[in-house]
Amino acid sequence: MAEYDLVVRNGTLATASDVFRADIGVVDGRVVTIGAKVGAGRREIDAEGRIVTPGGIDSHCHIAQRSSMGVMTADDFFTATRSAACGGTTTVIPFAAQYRGMSLRQVVKDYHACADRKAAVDYAFHLIISDPTEQVTGQELPALIKAGYTSFKIYTTYDALKLDDRQILEVLSTARRERALVMVHAENHDVISWLSEKLLAAGHSAPRFHGMAHAPIAEREATSRAISLAELVDVPILIVHVSAREAMEQIRLAKSRGLKVYGETCPQYLFLTADDLDRPGFEGAKYMCSPPPRDKANQEVIWQGLVTGVFDVFSSDHAGYRYHDPEGKMKHGRNAPFKKVANGVPGLEVRTALLFSEGVGKGRIDLPKFVSLSATNAAKLYGLYPRKGTIAVGSDADLAIWDADKEVTITQSKIHDAMDYTPYEGMTIRGWPITTLVRGEVVAEGGEFVGAAGKGCFLKCDISPATAPLGRRTIAFDPATGSAESSKHVDRAQ
Repeated sequence: MAEYDLVVRNGTLATASDVFRADIGVVDGRVVTIGAKVGAGRREIDAEGRIVTPGGIDSHCHIAQRSSMGVMTADDFFTATRSAACGGTTTVIPFAAQYRGMSLRQVVKDYHACADRKAAVDYAFHLIISDPTEQVTGQELPALIKAGYTSFKIYTTYDALKLDDRQILEVLSTARRERALVMVHAENHDVISWLSEKLLAAGHSAPRFHGMAHAPIAEREATSRAISLAELVDVPILIVHVSAREAMEQIRLAKSRGLKVYGETCPQYLFLTADDLDRPGFEGAKYMCSPPPRDKANQEVIWQGLVTGVFDVFSSDHAGYRYHDPEGKMKHGRNAPFKKVANGVPGLEVRTALLFSEGVGKGRIDLPKFVSLSATNAAKLYGLYPRKGTIAVGSDADLAIWDADKEVTITQSKIHDAMDYTPYEGMTIRGWPITTLVRGEVVAEGGEFVGAAGKGCFLKCDISPATAPLGRRTIAFDPATGSAESSKHVDRAQ
Protein backbone atom coordinates (compact mmCIF):
# COMPACT_ATOMS: atom_id res chain seq x y z
CA MET A 1 0.00 0.00 0.00
CA ALA A 2 1.29 3.46 -0.87
CA GLU A 3 2.63 5.50 2.03
CA TYR A 4 2.58 8.79 0.15
CA ASP A 5 0.37 10.67 -2.28
CA LEU A 6 3.49 11.49 -4.30
CA VAL A 7 7.14 10.53 -4.29
CA VAL A 8 9.77 12.44 -6.25
CA ARG A 9 12.66 10.00 -6.58
CA ASN A 10 16.39 10.15 -7.27
CA GLY A 11 16.65 13.90 -7.65
CA THR A 12 19.50 16.19 -6.68
CA LEU A 13 17.81 18.51 -4.20
CA ALA A 14 19.00 22.09 -3.87
CA THR A 15 18.04 24.40 -1.02
CA ALA A 16 19.50 27.72 0.11
CA SER A 17 21.99 25.83 2.27
CA ASP A 18 22.62 22.38 0.76
CA VAL A 19 22.76 20.25 -2.38
CA PHE A 20 22.13 16.53 -1.88
CA ARG A 21 20.51 13.44 -3.42
CA ALA A 22 17.27 12.29 -1.86
CA ASP A 23 13.68 11.25 -2.40
CA ILE A 24 10.74 13.44 -1.34
CA GLY A 25 7.54 12.01 0.11
CA VAL A 26 4.40 14.15 -0.09
CA VAL A 27 1.08 13.81 1.74
CA ASP A 28 -1.81 16.28 1.44
CA GLY A 29 0.35 18.73 -0.49
CA ARG A 30 3.09 18.92 2.13
CA VAL A 31 6.56 17.40 2.32
CA VAL A 32 6.51 14.73 5.02
CA THR A 33 9.71 12.80 4.30
CA ILE A 34 13.09 13.54 2.76
CA GLY A 35 15.50 10.65 2.57
CA ALA A 36 17.01 7.75 0.69
CA LYS A 37 14.66 5.20 -0.83
CA VAL A 38 11.42 6.32 0.80
CA GLY A 39 8.35 4.12 0.52
CA ALA A 40 5.89 3.86 -2.33
CA GLY A 41 3.73 6.69 -3.59
CA ARG A 42 0.39 6.59 -5.35
CA ARG A 43 2.11 8.75 -7.98
CA GLU A 44 5.83 8.84 -8.59
CA ILE A 45 8.13 11.12 -10.54
CA ASP A 46 11.60 9.91 -11.43
CA ALA A 47 13.97 12.90 -11.17
CA GLU A 48 17.12 10.92 -11.95
CA GLY A 49 19.68 13.28 -13.46
CA ARG A 50 17.54 16.31 -12.60
CA ILE A 51 17.90 19.13 -10.10
CA VAL A 52 14.95 19.70 -7.76
CA THR A 53 14.56 23.16 -6.25
CA PRO A 54 11.82 24.88 -4.29
CA GLY A 55 9.29 26.49 -6.58
CA GLY A 56 10.25 30.04 -7.42
CA ILE A 57 8.72 33.03 -5.66
CA ASP A 58 8.29 36.11 -7.81
CA SER A 59 7.81 38.75 -5.15
CA HIS A 60 7.51 41.75 -7.46
CA CYS A 61 5.08 41.51 -10.36
CA HIS A 62 2.21 43.63 -11.65
CA ILE A 63 -0.88 41.62 -12.55
CA ALA A 64 -4.34 42.94 -13.47
CA GLN A 65 -3.15 46.39 -12.41
CA ARG A 66 -3.82 49.78 -13.95
CA SER A 67 -0.71 51.91 -14.21
CA SER A 68 -0.41 55.47 -12.96
CA MET A 69 -0.86 56.48 -16.64
CA GLY A 70 -4.18 54.64 -16.79
CA VAL A 71 -3.02 51.67 -18.87
CA MET A 72 -4.11 48.18 -17.78
CA THR A 73 -1.54 45.40 -17.81
CA ALA A 74 -2.09 42.71 -20.42
CA ASP A 75 -2.09 39.81 -17.97
CA ASP A 76 -4.91 38.84 -15.70
CA PHE A 77 -4.36 36.41 -12.84
CA PHE A 78 -4.84 33.36 -15.01
CA THR A 79 -2.47 34.22 -17.86
CA ALA A 80 0.16 35.57 -15.46
CA THR A 81 0.13 32.56 -13.16
CA ARG A 82 -0.04 30.13 -16.08
CA SER A 83 3.14 31.74 -17.35
CA ALA A 84 4.71 31.67 -13.88
CA ALA A 85 4.00 27.96 -13.56
CA CYS A 86 5.64 27.18 -16.89
CA GLY A 87 8.75 28.99 -15.67
CA GLY A 88 9.05 27.10 -12.38
CA THR A 89 7.46 29.81 -10.23
CA THR A 90 4.85 28.59 -7.77
CA THR A 91 4.10 31.74 -5.76
CA VAL A 92 3.56 35.30 -6.98
CA ILE A 93 3.18 38.47 -4.93
CA PRO A 94 1.60 41.26 -6.99
CA PHE A 95 0.26 44.61 -5.80
CA ALA A 96 -3.13 45.76 -4.61
CA ALA A 97 -2.67 49.38 -5.67
CA GLN A 98 -4.22 52.31 -3.86
CA TYR A 99 -4.63 55.57 -5.73
CA ARG A 100 -5.49 58.82 -4.02
CA GLY A 101 -8.93 58.89 -2.44
CA MET A 102 -9.25 55.10 -2.37
CA SER A 103 -9.97 53.02 0.72
CA LEU A 104 -7.27 50.39 1.24
CA ARG A 105 -9.85 47.89 2.44
CA GLN A 106 -11.83 48.32 -0.78
CA VAL A 107 -8.66 48.08 -2.88
CA VAL A 108 -7.87 44.71 -1.31
CA LYS A 109 -11.44 43.47 -1.70
CA ASP A 110 -11.45 44.45 -5.37
CA TYR A 111 -8.10 42.80 -5.99
CA HIS A 112 -9.29 39.54 -4.48
CA ALA A 113 -12.17 39.64 -6.93
CA CYS A 114 -9.58 39.72 -9.73
CA ALA A 115 -7.46 36.90 -8.30
CA ASP A 116 -9.43 34.38 -6.33
CA ARG A 117 -11.07 32.43 -9.14
CA LYS A 118 -8.28 32.81 -11.69
CA ALA A 119 -4.89 32.15 -10.10
CA ALA A 120 -3.25 28.86 -11.08
CA VAL A 121 -0.41 29.13 -8.52
CA ASP A 122 -0.40 30.43 -4.96
CA TYR A 123 -0.35 34.16 -4.32
CA ALA A 124 -0.08 36.83 -1.67
CA PHE A 125 -0.58 40.58 -1.98
CA HIS A 126 1.62 43.58 -1.36
CA LEU A 127 -0.15 46.89 -0.95
CA ILE A 128 0.74 50.12 -2.75
CA ILE A 129 0.28 53.17 -0.55
CA SER A 130 -0.20 56.47 -2.39
CA ASP A 131 -2.57 58.24 0.01
CA PRO A 132 -1.35 57.75 3.61
CA THR A 133 -4.11 59.63 5.39
CA GLU A 134 -4.64 59.34 9.14
CA GLN A 135 -7.43 56.86 8.43
CA VAL A 136 -5.05 54.73 6.35
CA THR A 137 -2.01 54.78 8.66
CA GLY A 138 -3.99 54.70 11.88
CA GLN A 139 -6.72 52.18 11.10
CA GLU A 140 -6.83 50.52 7.69
CA LEU A 141 -3.16 49.66 7.32
CA PRO A 142 -2.68 48.20 10.83
CA ALA A 143 -5.81 46.07 10.38
CA LEU A 144 -4.66 44.79 7.00
CA ILE A 145 -1.18 43.98 8.32
CA LYS A 146 -2.77 41.87 11.04
CA ALA A 147 -4.88 40.15 8.36
CA GLY A 148 -1.79 38.99 6.45
CA TYR A 149 -0.90 41.88 4.13
CA THR A 150 2.44 42.55 5.76
CA SER A 151 4.33 44.43 3.04
CA PHE A 152 3.68 47.53 1.04
CA LYS A 153 5.31 49.62 -1.64
CA ILE A 154 5.77 53.37 -1.77
CA TYR A 155 7.01 55.58 -4.59
CA THR A 156 9.24 58.63 -4.75
CA THR A 157 8.16 59.33 -8.34
CA TYR A 158 5.09 59.29 -10.64
CA ASP A 159 2.57 62.10 -10.17
CA ALA A 160 -0.24 59.75 -9.16
CA LEU A 161 1.80 57.72 -6.67
CA LYS A 162 4.71 59.68 -5.20
CA LEU A 163 4.92 60.52 -1.51
CA ASP A 164 6.80 63.47 -0.10
CA ASP A 165 9.38 62.96 2.65
CA ARG A 166 6.96 63.74 5.46
CA GLN A 167 4.48 61.18 4.14
CA ILE A 168 7.27 58.64 3.78
CA LEU A 169 8.23 59.19 7.43
CA GLU A 170 4.63 58.58 8.50
CA VAL A 171 4.46 55.36 6.49
CA LEU A 172 7.83 54.19 7.82
CA SER A 173 6.71 54.94 11.36
CA THR A 174 3.56 52.86 10.87
CA ALA A 175 5.66 50.03 9.45
CA ARG A 176 7.99 50.11 12.46
CA ARG A 177 5.09 50.02 14.89
CA GLU A 178 3.27 47.21 13.07
CA ARG A 179 6.38 45.29 11.92
CA ALA A 180 5.62 45.50 8.20
CA LEU A 181 8.16 45.64 5.38
CA VAL A 182 8.30 48.78 3.23
CA MET A 183 9.41 48.46 -0.39
CA VAL A 184 10.62 51.66 -2.05
CA HIS A 185 10.64 52.61 -5.73
CA ALA A 186 13.52 55.06 -5.42
CA GLU A 187 13.93 57.66 -8.16
CA ASN A 188 14.00 61.44 -7.73
CA HIS A 189 10.79 62.72 -9.28
CA ASP A 190 11.89 66.30 -9.82
CA VAL A 191 15.12 65.27 -11.53
CA ILE A 192 13.19 63.05 -13.94
CA SER A 193 10.51 65.69 -14.58
CA TRP A 194 13.06 68.46 -15.18
CA LEU A 195 15.16 66.34 -17.55
CA SER A 196 12.05 65.13 -19.38
CA GLU A 197 10.82 68.68 -19.96
CA LYS A 198 14.23 69.77 -21.26
CA LEU A 199 14.55 66.75 -23.55
CA LEU A 200 11.07 67.12 -25.02
CA ALA A 201 11.51 70.87 -25.49
CA ALA A 202 14.63 70.12 -27.53
CA GLY A 203 12.71 67.64 -29.71
CA HIS A 204 14.12 64.49 -28.11
CA SER A 205 11.06 62.28 -27.74
CA ALA A 206 12.15 58.79 -28.91
CA PRO A 207 12.17 55.87 -26.46
CA ARG A 208 15.93 56.09 -25.91
CA PHE A 209 15.51 59.45 -24.19
CA HIS A 210 13.49 57.74 -21.47
CA GLY A 211 16.81 56.34 -20.26
CA MET A 212 18.40 59.79 -20.22
CA ALA A 213 15.50 61.28 -18.26
CA HIS A 214 15.76 58.54 -15.66
CA ALA A 215 19.39 59.34 -14.99
CA PRO A 216 21.37 57.13 -12.58
CA ILE A 217 21.84 60.13 -10.29
CA ALA A 218 18.06 60.28 -9.78
CA GLU A 219 18.10 56.68 -8.61
CA ARG A 220 21.15 57.25 -6.41
CA GLU A 221 19.70 60.31 -4.68
CA ALA A 222 16.33 58.75 -3.94
CA THR A 223 17.93 55.52 -2.72
CA SER A 224 20.20 57.46 -0.37
CA ARG A 225 17.27 59.56 0.86
CA ALA A 226 15.04 56.53 1.48
CA ILE A 227 17.82 54.85 3.45
CA SER A 228 18.37 58.00 5.51
CA LEU A 229 14.67 58.34 6.34
CA ALA A 230 14.48 54.66 7.32
CA GLU A 231 17.57 55.06 9.50
CA LEU A 232 15.97 58.01 11.28
CA VAL A 233 12.85 55.96 12.05
CA ASP A 234 14.90 52.77 12.71
CA VAL A 235 12.94 50.55 10.35
CA PRO A 236 14.15 48.03 7.73
CA ILE A 237 13.38 48.78 4.08
CA LEU A 238 13.75 47.05 0.72
CA ILE A 239 14.89 49.07 -2.29
CA VAL A 240 13.24 47.45 -5.31
CA HIS A 241 14.29 46.97 -8.95
CA VAL A 242 17.74 48.52 -8.55
CA SER A 243 19.24 49.23 -11.96
CA ALA A 244 22.31 51.42 -11.47
CA ARG A 245 25.69 50.95 -9.83
CA GLU A 246 25.23 54.31 -8.10
CA ALA A 247 22.09 53.13 -6.29
CA MET A 248 23.58 49.71 -5.59
CA GLU A 249 26.52 51.38 -3.90
CA GLN A 250 24.19 53.18 -1.51
CA ILE A 251 22.71 49.82 -0.45
CA ARG A 252 26.16 48.28 -0.07
CA LEU A 253 27.31 51.15 2.13
CA ALA A 254 24.16 50.91 4.26
CA LYS A 255 24.66 47.19 4.77
CA SER A 256 28.32 47.79 5.71
CA ARG A 257 27.11 50.13 8.46
CA GLY A 258 24.89 47.37 9.81
CA LEU A 259 21.60 48.83 8.63
CA LYS A 260 18.75 46.50 7.65
CA VAL A 261 18.49 47.64 4.07
CA TYR A 262 17.55 44.94 1.58
CA GLY A 263 18.05 45.11 -2.18
CA GLU A 264 16.24 43.69 -5.19
CA THR A 265 17.20 43.59 -8.85
CA CYS A 266 15.61 42.13 -11.97
CA PRO A 267 16.45 40.36 -15.25
CA GLN A 268 16.18 43.53 -17.33
CA TYR A 269 19.24 44.96 -15.57
CA LEU A 270 21.32 41.87 -16.32
CA PHE A 271 20.22 41.15 -19.89
CA LEU A 272 19.01 44.40 -21.45
CA THR A 273 20.92 47.63 -22.02
CA ALA A 274 20.33 51.23 -23.04
CA ASP A 275 21.09 50.12 -26.60
CA ASP A 276 17.77 48.24 -26.61
CA LEU A 277 15.94 51.52 -25.99
CA ASP A 278 17.69 52.88 -29.10
CA ARG A 279 16.33 50.26 -31.51
CA PRO A 280 14.95 51.52 -34.83
CA GLY A 281 11.64 53.34 -34.98
CA PHE A 282 9.37 52.73 -32.02
CA GLU A 283 10.89 49.31 -31.18
CA GLY A 284 12.71 50.76 -28.18
CA ALA A 285 9.34 51.14 -26.45
CA LYS A 286 9.35 47.38 -25.86
CA TYR A 287 12.28 47.83 -23.47
CA MET A 288 11.04 50.85 -21.55
CA CYS A 289 10.76 50.36 -17.82
CA SER A 290 11.59 52.44 -14.75
CA PRO A 291 14.35 52.54 -13.79
CA PRO A 292 15.60 51.80 -17.31
CA PRO A 293 18.30 49.36 -18.41
CA ARG A 294 21.79 50.89 -18.22
CA ASP A 295 24.98 50.20 -20.20
CA LYS A 296 26.88 46.93 -20.62
CA ALA A 297 29.46 47.76 -17.95
CA ASN A 298 26.65 48.38 -15.48
CA GLN A 299 25.32 44.85 -16.10
CA GLU A 300 28.51 43.37 -14.67
CA VAL A 301 28.23 45.60 -11.61
CA ILE A 302 24.69 44.34 -10.97
CA TRP A 303 25.90 40.75 -11.38
CA GLN A 304 28.53 41.46 -8.72
CA GLY A 305 25.79 42.76 -6.46
CA LEU A 306 24.04 39.40 -6.76
CA VAL A 307 27.24 37.48 -6.16
CA THR A 308 28.36 39.49 -3.12
CA GLY A 309 25.03 39.75 -1.34
CA VAL A 310 24.15 43.38 -1.98
CA PHE A 311 20.95 42.06 -3.53
CA ASP A 312 18.77 39.74 -1.50
CA VAL A 313 16.00 39.13 -4.02
CA PHE A 314 15.76 38.55 -7.78
CA SER A 315 12.28 39.40 -9.05
CA SER A 316 10.83 40.00 -12.50
CA ASP A 317 8.98 43.29 -11.96
CA HIS A 318 6.74 41.82 -14.64
CA ALA A 319 4.58 44.64 -16.01
CA GLY A 320 3.35 43.54 -19.39
CA TYR A 321 1.89 46.02 -21.87
CA ARG A 322 1.34 44.65 -25.36
CA TYR A 323 3.25 46.33 -28.19
CA HIS A 324 0.75 46.13 -31.06
CA ASP A 325 -2.21 47.19 -28.97
CA PRO A 326 -4.09 50.50 -28.68
CA GLU A 327 -4.34 49.80 -24.95
CA GLY A 328 -0.64 48.92 -24.60
CA LYS A 329 2.64 50.56 -25.55
CA MET A 330 0.94 52.34 -28.48
CA LYS A 331 -1.96 53.80 -26.50
CA HIS A 332 -0.86 57.28 -27.57
CA GLY A 333 0.28 56.30 -31.05
CA ARG A 334 3.20 54.66 -32.80
CA ASN A 335 5.32 57.77 -32.42
CA ALA A 336 4.26 58.76 -28.91
CA PRO A 337 6.82 60.74 -26.90
CA PHE A 338 8.57 58.69 -24.24
CA LYS A 339 6.56 60.32 -21.43
CA LYS A 340 3.37 58.84 -22.88
CA VAL A 341 4.57 55.24 -23.28
CA ALA A 342 3.56 52.69 -20.63
CA ASN A 343 6.55 51.71 -18.51
CA GLY A 344 7.18 48.03 -17.97
CA VAL A 345 8.52 44.81 -19.45
CA PRO A 346 7.33 41.20 -19.11
CA GLY A 347 9.49 38.52 -17.51
CA LEU A 348 7.52 36.21 -15.20
CA GLU A 349 8.15 33.01 -17.12
CA VAL A 350 11.85 33.44 -17.92
CA ARG A 351 13.07 34.97 -14.64
CA THR A 352 14.37 31.81 -12.99
CA ALA A 353 15.73 30.22 -16.17
CA LEU A 354 17.72 33.34 -17.05
CA LEU A 355 19.29 33.37 -13.60
CA PHE A 356 19.95 29.62 -13.70
CA SER A 357 21.53 29.68 -17.15
CA GLU A 358 23.67 32.79 -16.83
CA GLY A 359 24.26 32.56 -13.09
CA VAL A 360 24.67 28.89 -12.20
CA GLY A 361 25.54 27.74 -15.71
CA LYS A 362 28.25 30.37 -16.16
CA GLY A 363 29.70 29.82 -12.69
CA ARG A 364 28.77 33.22 -11.31
CA ILE A 365 26.65 31.75 -8.49
CA ASP A 366 26.14 28.29 -7.04
CA LEU A 367 22.87 26.39 -6.66
CA PRO A 368 22.20 27.45 -3.05
CA LYS A 369 22.67 31.09 -4.03
CA PHE A 370 20.29 30.59 -6.95
CA VAL A 371 17.66 29.14 -4.61
CA SER A 372 18.16 31.98 -2.13
CA LEU A 373 17.73 34.67 -4.77
CA SER A 374 14.83 33.09 -6.63
CA ALA A 375 12.79 31.73 -3.72
CA THR A 376 14.07 31.47 -0.15
CA ASN A 377 14.97 35.07 0.62
CA ALA A 378 11.64 36.33 -0.66
CA ALA A 379 9.81 33.78 1.50
CA LYS A 380 11.76 34.97 4.54
CA LEU A 381 11.35 38.69 3.85
CA TYR A 382 7.62 38.47 3.25
CA GLY A 383 6.59 36.10 6.02
CA LEU A 384 6.03 32.92 3.98
CA TYR A 385 8.97 30.85 5.23
CA PRO A 386 9.21 27.88 5.80
CA ARG A 387 5.84 27.09 4.25
CA LYS A 388 7.29 28.41 0.98
CA GLY A 389 10.78 28.87 -0.38
CA THR A 390 12.43 25.66 0.77
CA ILE A 391 12.27 21.87 0.60
CA ALA A 392 11.79 20.73 4.18
CA VAL A 393 9.50 18.48 6.19
CA GLY A 394 6.31 20.45 6.76
CA SER A 395 6.79 22.78 3.81
CA ASP A 396 4.38 22.92 0.90
CA ALA A 397 5.44 20.58 -1.89
CA ASP A 398 6.13 23.43 -4.31
CA LEU A 399 8.87 22.09 -6.56
CA ALA A 400 10.64 22.85 -9.81
CA ILE A 401 12.42 19.97 -11.51
CA TRP A 402 15.23 21.20 -13.76
CA ASP A 403 16.96 19.77 -16.78
CA ALA A 404 20.26 21.60 -16.39
CA ASP A 405 21.33 20.74 -19.95
CA LYS A 406 18.14 21.63 -21.81
CA GLU A 407 18.78 24.40 -24.34
CA VAL A 408 15.90 26.78 -24.98
CA THR A 409 15.79 29.66 -27.41
CA ILE A 410 13.42 32.19 -25.90
CA THR A 411 10.64 33.26 -28.23
CA GLN A 412 7.22 34.70 -27.52
CA SER A 413 5.53 31.77 -29.24
CA LYS A 414 6.76 29.52 -26.39
CA ILE A 415 5.74 31.84 -23.54
CA HIS A 416 2.38 31.49 -21.83
CA ASP A 417 1.53 35.06 -20.81
CA ALA A 418 -0.86 37.41 -22.65
CA MET A 419 1.90 39.41 -24.30
CA ASP A 420 2.75 39.81 -27.99
CA TYR A 421 6.51 40.12 -27.43
CA THR A 422 9.31 39.20 -25.06
CA PRO A 423 12.32 41.51 -24.61
CA TYR A 424 14.50 38.39 -24.54
CA GLU A 425 13.48 37.17 -28.01
CA GLY A 426 16.15 34.95 -29.60
CA MET A 427 18.28 34.49 -26.49
CA THR A 428 19.47 30.88 -26.10
CA ILE A 429 19.86 29.66 -22.54
CA ARG A 430 20.81 26.36 -20.96
CA GLY A 431 18.72 24.92 -18.14
CA TRP A 432 14.93 24.91 -17.89
CA PRO A 433 12.32 23.77 -15.35
CA ILE A 434 10.69 20.82 -17.10
CA THR A 435 8.16 20.04 -14.32
CA THR A 436 6.51 22.39 -11.83
CA LEU A 437 4.43 21.26 -8.85
CA VAL A 438 2.24 23.36 -6.57
CA ARG A 439 1.40 21.63 -3.31
CA GLY A 440 2.25 18.29 -4.88
CA GLU A 441 0.18 18.75 -8.04
CA VAL A 442 1.81 19.09 -11.45
CA VAL A 443 0.89 22.41 -13.03
CA ALA A 444 3.44 22.50 -15.87
CA GLU A 445 5.10 19.66 -17.72
CA GLY A 446 7.45 19.64 -20.69
CA GLY A 447 6.87 23.29 -21.50
CA GLU A 448 3.08 23.06 -21.34
CA PHE A 449 0.62 24.26 -18.73
CA VAL A 450 -1.43 21.43 -17.24
CA GLY A 451 -2.93 23.20 -14.22
CA ALA A 452 -6.23 25.02 -13.91
CA ALA A 453 -7.53 28.47 -13.13
CA GLY A 454 -8.64 28.92 -9.54
CA LYS A 455 -6.39 26.21 -8.09
CA GLY A 456 -4.01 28.74 -6.54
CA CYS A 457 -4.46 29.59 -2.87
CA PHE A 458 -4.25 33.02 -1.26
CA LEU A 459 -1.44 33.18 1.29
CA LYS A 460 -1.67 35.29 4.43
CA CYS A 461 1.81 36.53 5.23
CA ASP A 462 3.22 36.44 8.73
CA ILE A 463 5.29 39.17 10.34
CA SER A 464 8.84 38.54 9.17
CA PRO A 465 11.82 38.53 11.53
CA ALA A 466 13.50 40.64 8.85
CA THR A 467 11.31 43.59 9.85
CA ALA A 468 12.57 43.80 13.44
CA PRO A 469 14.12 47.24 14.08
CA LEU A 470 17.74 47.44 15.13
CA GLY A 471 17.07 49.45 18.27
CA ARG A 472 19.55 52.07 17.08
CA ARG A 473 18.57 55.73 17.28
CA THR A 474 20.18 58.59 15.37
CA ILE A 475 18.57 61.13 17.74
CA ALA A 476 17.66 60.94 21.43
CA PHE A 477 13.94 60.95 20.76
CA ASP A 478 11.43 58.26 19.79
CA PRO A 479 8.62 59.84 17.71
CA ALA A 480 6.43 56.76 18.19
CA THR A 481 6.42 56.94 22.00
CA GLY A 482 7.40 60.55 22.64
CA SER A 483 10.19 59.46 24.95
CA ALA A 484 13.49 61.31 25.05
CA GLU A 485 16.70 59.64 26.15
CA SER A 486 20.12 60.77 27.19
CA SER A 487 22.33 61.59 24.21
CA LYS A 488 24.68 58.81 25.30
CA HIS A 489 22.13 56.31 23.88
CA VAL A 490 22.33 57.76 20.38
CA ASP A 491 24.11 55.62 17.80
CA ARG A 492 26.48 57.75 15.75
CA ALA A 493 28.04 54.87 13.81
CA GLN A 494 29.15 55.91 10.36
